[in-house]
This record gives sequence, C-alpha cells and structure tokens, in this order.
Amino acid sequence: MFFVTRRLALGYRAPSPSLHGLLKSCLHAPQDPSEVGTSGLAWLLISYGYMLYYASNLISEGSDLLLLVPSLAGLVGSVVLPLLGAIPDGAIMLFSGLGEVEEAQETLAVGVGALAGSTIMLLTVPWALSVYYGRVDFSGPDLEPNYKGNPKVTEGISGKATGVDLSPEINHGARMMMLTTLPYFIIQGPAFFMTGDRAQMSEKEHWWSLAGFVFCFAFFVYYLFSQVKMSNDSAHKLKRMAIIKESLKKGKMSLSGALGDQITYVEKKNEVQKRSLGLLRNSASESQFEPDAEVMELLKDILSEAFRGYDQDDNGTLSKKEFQLFLTDFHENIEADQVDDVFGQFDRDRSGTIDYNEFIRACYIIIKQSNEGSQVVQVMTTPTAPSRRGISREESSRMTMGEVADTILDDDDDESSVEEEEVPEDLTQLSPDEQQKAIKKRAFTMLFIGTALVLIFSDPMVDAMSEVAVRTGIPAFYVAFILAPLASNASEVIASQYYAAKKTRKTITVALTALEGAASMNNTFCLSIFMALIYFRGLAWQYSAETISIVAVQFIMGMWAQRDKMSTYQAYHVLALFPLSILAVAIMEHLGMD
Repeated sequence: MFFVTRRLALGYRAPSPSLHGLLKSCLHAPQDPSEVGTSGLAWLLISYGYMLYYASNLISEGSDLLLLVPSLAGLVGSVVLPLLGAIPDGAIMLFSGLGEVEEAQETLAVGVGALAGSTIMLLTVPWALSVYYGRVDFSGPDLEPNYKGNPKVTEGISGKATGVDLSPEINHGARMMMLTTLPYFIIQGPAFFMTGDRAQMSEKEHWWSLAGFVFCFAFFVYYLFSQVKMSNDSAHKLKRMAIIKESLKKGKMSLSGALGDQITYVEKKNEVQKRSLGLLRNSASESQFEPDAEVMELLKDILSEAFRGYDQDDNGTLSKKEFQLFLTDFHENIEADQVDDVFGQFDRDRSGTIDYNEFIRACYIIIKQSNEGSQVVQVMTTPTAPSRRGISREESSRMTMGEVADTILDDDDDESSVEEEEVPEDLTQLSPDEQQKAIKKRAFTMLFIGTALVLIFSDPMVDAMSEVAVRTGIPAFYVAFILAPLASNASEVIASQYYAAKKTRKTITVALTALEGAASMNNTFCLSIFMALIYFRGLAWQYSAETISIVAVQFIMGMWAQRDKMSTYQAYHVLALFPLSILAVAIMEHLGMD
C-alpha cells in the first residue's frame, strides 16, 4: 500500500520536454488551419485542445493552492475560483467574435456551441456521474440516503433504492442558476419577432444586447457577492478542507505548514471577537495551549480520517508505534529515542495510548510550537511533570516519508495500489512560514501561465473547430458543442467525481454546487461576452434553437434539484438530457427556427 502521489497543485513542475515540444509545434503551426491536410488539422485540433486542457488544469490547481492561504481562502473560494474557472470558456467565446464582421458572424457559432456545450455538459454528464459515484442506499420509511451505512451501497440493489442527498445549498444553487438565465430572455424574446439579414438584425437587437449585457454584469456581481456572503458555509469550508487534506495526503506539505496559518487566522479572528465582548481568556487560569472550539473543529475536520487510518488495530486509540508513524509521515520528525518522552506528554491520562481528543490536542501543540519555533515537549510539561527534550522548528519540518494505507485522509475504501511517484521535497523541507510564501508564489505562477496559455491558444482553437465544420459539413455549433467542453471543462468533471466518490452528504454538496456554480458563471460572465460582441461589433443574435435548448436544460435541472434527494435511476434521466439537447436543436433548426 502506498501514499497516493500523483502530481497535483503543490507538486507542479515545469512542463516536460514532450510538452515543451508540443508547445513549440503549436506556436509554429500555420496561422490558417485551411493550409494543412486532414491529418494536420487533426493534429492541430488535438494539440490546441490539449494545451487548453493543460491551461485549465493549471488555473484550477493554482486556485486550489490559494485556498491553503487562510487570509485569501474566503475570497478565493467565493470569487477567484468561479471567475478563473470560466476563463477558458470565456476566451473561446471572445475570440469567436473577433476578426472581420462577416467572418466573425460565422465563427460566432463556435462560441455559442462552446457556451451551450459547456453549460449543458456540466449539468448532465458530470452531474449524473456524481450521483452514480456518490450514491448510497436509501433506508427508513421515508427512503432517505443512509450515509452511515456499512457498506454504503448494497451490491445488486435497484437504482431506485440508491441515490444522494440534495442539500439546501444545492437547492439554492439551482435557484440562482435559473435566476441568472434572465439575460437569455432579454435578447431572445425580441429576437423571436425580428426578421432580416445580419445588418438589419444587428440594428434591431442593438439596444436589447446592451440591456442583456447590463443584466449579465449585474447578475455576475450579485452572484459573486452572494458567494462571498456564503464563503463560510459548509460547502465552501469543505472545499478548503479537502485541499488541505489532499496536500497532506500527497506529502506536499508538513502538518505545521498546512495548518499553522489556518489556526493562527482562526485564533486571531476569535481574539478580536472576544476582545470586543470582553471575553479574552485568562492566561492565569486557562492554558494557552488548549485549542478553542473552532480550532478543535478545524483539526477534527482535517485529521479525523488520519486518526482512523493510523489506528491499525481499530481500538479507537493510537499506540506509540502508530503515533510515531503519524509523526513521521506528516513531516514532524521526532527521533525514535524521543518518542517515549513525547508520547508520555501527549498521553495525559497515562493509559499507554492516546485517544482521539488527546491526539487532536497533541497535533495542536505540535503545530503551534513549530510555527513559533520553540520546543514541543517543554511547553507541554505540566506543573507536576519534569521538563523533557523538544524538537526544533527546523527539525520538525524535515521530510521522512513512510508507507501508509491509501485510505488515510480519504473517505474511500478502495484498496487498489496506485503507482507511486517521487514526492517533491521543496515545500516540506521549508518552515511553515516559508511554505506559505512558496504556496503563494507557485499559485500565482500557475495562474499566470495558465491564463497566458488560454489567451494564446483559444483563438487558433476557434479557427481549427471552424475548419473542421467546413470540411465535414457539420455546422460549427455542433462541432464546438462536443469538442470545446472536452478541453475547457475536463478539470471540473474530474473534480466533481473526486468529491462525489467520498460518499458523504457534504462531499456530494461540494460536487453538485460546483457544477451549478459553473452554469451560473456561464449565464453571467460568459454570456456577457456575447452581449458585448453583439453590441460593440454589430453582430446578430440568431440562435433561437440553441438558446431554447440551453435554458430548457437549466430549468429542468433546476426543478429536479429542488428535491430533497435524487435516485441513481433519476441520474440516468439527467444523463439523457445531453444527447436530447443536441437532438432538440437539430429538430428546431430543421423546422426553420433561425
């Protein structure tokens, strides 16, 4: 059994030589895809698509890194993540409307296809997969999801008897998604009653597109504002906790580096609140090394699975051997001859083991002292106990990786082995403060590179998809509907499956609210780009069939998401919406719409 060590966020390294070669070939490719043959066009499409996929992953992972910075976590989770996640789609839509006006009117279909494909795909395929992977048995007279069952899913049971919980956060996200479709009605309503060529339609839609742009921008600001207000709700907190867990699990940060600033941030916030109420703790009567309730909750959220994972004999306590393994794997390196002293201090009831609460308090003291650069054991000495030797900050940040079960810091029970990679040591060898600085530098570097790649390759990707449409005779809308989401939304699909597979009420909430949030961003940020192109460039909105399909799927999903649960059987209906939406567009266009 191995630590899972795939290269993610904190393990980001410079692109491999093969990726450098691909980047070089892309940048030196002909500007016009019509100049290459069929195989050359396929290569361009794959290359540009991969670069956009790579760029979107950089943006996603860089944003996740910033969640490890406590002072930025609320803003990042509520504003930065949704905004940066929409950049790849938005860039494709922007470049589809540039160039000569007549040419831009044709390529705008690529942008509409990307918008429709992204929105509908995110609300159907990953949603259905999230329900499938996150499903648990229904139980009780009301057939409620049983997240405490063991096993959580009974083999061979009907799809109607399994499913997921739809929390109030999911219900709220669905209502927000439906509300933000209003700009579609503003532009599409008048368009139903307009006829004429491009120039005539553009003139008639001119002021309607401005109104649509204003509403898109207003909804965009309102959506971000609502996310900031909700930045401390369970879904946002769980997202941050999951990133911290992943960083610890991959061995990318030390325990002190990952949680030190988190604890300090919470304690300073609580200190301000207590000072305003005159409730500051009395240092003479209360230990400064006793965590308050919010810090205890934070540590339990992060380390509960770790405690269960290292409790190899499942007796609800950690022995000295299990405790030493924990310290070693989490980079708080204590020499073997010091473990007796340390363990004796943590074992406050002298039972020979440490229980869950003693474990949490021990972690708190280690983190606090590592951050303050003082000795761990000495500060834990009670008035009746002798002073013991301690571990310095530099020693506690050294890395010594051991092998532990895949289940540690994970809710999954999958025991399959995973290929092991070399774990980067550049962060775990740093002090906690230096780790935080390195996180910020690496995160902003990844965001800059990812955004730059999106801006570089979105335009040629639009040209390549347009050329595919010309050569195959398939309308550009359908080409972009299928291909664009594969490049720009793959990271959202993977992330939603990762969270859903945990099979908890909180993780399914994270998975599904993220998909609803992506749809809301498409309705605001991305659609505002179209409204601006129509208003400022004199283009025409001639996409009635496509608009009906986009709005219909969002309202269907929005109404379904108002329920208190969704069965696996219903998830199959959700999945069917993706091909049905394409078919609906084809039928409406065949009947003469647009």
